[in-house]
Amino acid sequence: MVAAVFHAIDNASPADIPNAAHPALARAQDTGATNAIEKPSTTVKATPAVFKQPLDLTWIWQTVLPPVLGLGLLALLWELVSLGTGASIPSPKDTLVQAIKIFSDPFYVKGPNDQGVGWNVLSSLKRVALGFGLAAIVGIPLGFVIGRFTFLSRMFNPLINLLRPVSPLAWLPIGLLVFKGANPAAIWTIFICSIWPMVINTAVGVQRVPQDYMNVARVLNLSEWKIVTKILFPAVLPYMLTGVRLAVGTAWLVIVAAEMLTGGVGIGFWVWDEWNNLNVKNIIIAIFVIGIVGLVLEYMLIKLATTFTFEEVKN
Repeated sequence: MVAAVFHAIDNASPADIPNAAHPALARAQDTGATNAIEKPSTTVKATPAVFKQPLDLTWIWQTVLPPVLGLGLLALLWELVSLGTGASIPSPKDTLVQAIKIFSDPFYVKGPNDQGVGWNVLSSLKRVALGFGLAAIVGIPLGFVIGRFTFLSRMFNPLINLLRPVSPLAWLPIGLLVFKGANPAAIWTIFICSIWPMVINTAVGVQRVPQDYMNVARVLNLSEWKIVTKILFPAVLPYMLTGVRLAVGTAWLVIVAAEMLTGGVGIGFWVWDEWNNLNVKNIIIAIFVIGIVGLVLEYMLIKLATTFTFEEVKN
């Protein structure tokens, strides 16, 4: 029996024999494990090199420098014109000194027709807001109706095409005749010039709504109110805001000319009054004020329009 045991041990593989039963193999395995532990690793980890990023100044060339150069060119041409005309056109330096004086107290009141530039701008903005608000109340619903129903579109299109090219100031005498006052006549002029962009853009937006949307509404048997509020309004909103932006720009242009003719308090009247006083510096300052206010209004409405404009994702 002892001989059978030794015979089985001699015929077994090293993996089948425990370390305790095979001392030589156990010593060999221990030595290999020790060598594996003590053997130093030859793998060297690369440490990433830290480089200092160069300062990116491209935004200065692309964003800051172009408008600065444009303003510098304007100032240079202005200075050359001032030197060429003598004292007729004030220089940029003299105009800047006068502007600092004016804006140091923009809200003074010395009489009903002698007020600071701040009050004149606010009065003009008030007239624009009233005329534009009335135009939005009338023009946007009218645009929805014209765009929604083909019969009404064919009915109103000839009237719109006839009245839209008329100069806004041509409506001012009608306003003076009907309303018997300069302020309501100016608001009427703003109304009549602001309504067309909103009507046209809203109607075009309604007509460009995909027919699939309307087919779904017809299948679901939606009411006309649901169609307008749930389908048409979200789809037409970008067109409508574009019309609003165009209308505000037109209104701000027209109010200056209207106030020159009607008088009272307003930036247009202020320009005309300074011309009567032969104060060219104040006229140039008023031109810049009109441009800056119009630029701010345009920027605000562009930001509003881009907020509600969603571009289609193309695969």
